[in-house]
Amino acid sequence: MNYIDVFLEALVAEKGRSEKTLTSYASDLTQADAALPNGLMNATESEIQNYLSNLPDKASSIARKASSLRGFYKFLMLEKIIKTNPTKNIELPKRTRALPKLLSTSEIDLLISSAGDIKNSVRLRAMIELLYASGLRVSELCEMPLTAILGDHLLIHGKGAKERMVPMHQGAQHALEKWLTIRGDIDSKYVFPSNSASGHITRDGFFKLLKKCSVLAGIDPARVSPHVLRHSFASHLLSHGANLRAIQTMLGHEDISTTQIYTHVLPEQLRETIEQYHPLSNKSKVIEK
Repeated sequence: MNYIDVFLEALVAEKGRSEKTLTSYASDLTQADAALPNGLMNATESEIQNYLSNLPDKASSIARKASSLRGFYKFLMLEKIIKTNPTKNIELPKRTRALPKLLSTSEIDLLISSAGDIKNSVRLRAMIELLYASGLRVSELCEMPLTAILGDHLLIHGKGAKERMVPMHQGAQHALEKWLTIRGDIDSKYVFPSNSASGHITRDGFFKLLKKCSVLAGIDPARVSPHVLRHSFASHLLSHGANLRAIQTMLGHEDISTTQIYTHVLPEQLRETIEQYHPLSNKSKVIEK
């Protein structure tokens, strides 16, 4: 009996997994079955550990293959087809998170200025200003309703339908007010309406305009995206002394560990901060003398 097929059929019946997920499981398990000395059904813990340790793929891919194997053997255990789970104690290579790409403050200024040379420049400038000033996700920016504007703050409905209040500095407020004057009383609930099926400017449409700005600004387009502006917002705030918890709130991160990645892109500033403010820093210098 082909237990890989049985496992995949169970995933469809019990959990309604997507076609893409099933294809990945099938590929991972078939590959492992062919590579293991005695196949999947007779594999030992050491054989599986050795198989995963010698895969040439990157860590994230190995983690996915290991997840496929764990799911497969867990199913076999539940069905009482096997008595021991060979993936129970396997160890995986640690995944390293890529550091966020950033633009300097001078590059941000160039990008904003270059918006003036593009059609619908007032709208585009307002979008870039808001993205960088408030750290919005591109979907939050494009889909922003007029009701989100509350004076010098924005009421953002983020992931998981969670609300957060995000401040705007005067430059962003001015750019937004200028756009709203030009926008006028268009019959749309969106701040940035368009003729698209969604009724608002699309993420793809904004992304293309941002790339044009980067070319005009003399910045490599590969370095520029809406998410890079969000990363730059957080990193620049941190480098100027903002509290990590405050940045977490403004970005709408559920877990502080997600926000902490920005501490790795500013090692020099953080080192200086620690030396200046840590209670034991001056004490250690006295001891050294």
